[in-house]
Amino acid sequence: MPKYMWNNQDITLDILMKTEQVVRILSEKLKKPFDEELKDFYKSRTFRALKNTQSEMWAESAEFIADEFERE
Repeated sequence: MPKYMWNNQDITLDILMKTEQVVRILSEKLKKPFDEELKDFYKSRTFRALKNTQSEMWAESAEFIADEFERE
């Protein structure tokens, strides 16, 4: 797994935790299994933006990111 850095700080754990929170929100809302929703999220533009530390999406709330995914 790659490390995600922002301002010389390792934010890998932040991104992993945010991913889990977002997928949990989506799987509950859409009534889909967590694993299935995780696969869908990994394929999304929203996840690519989340991993792009320059976008600073990782600093947004999980709810905001879930909404972005749904708008995709």
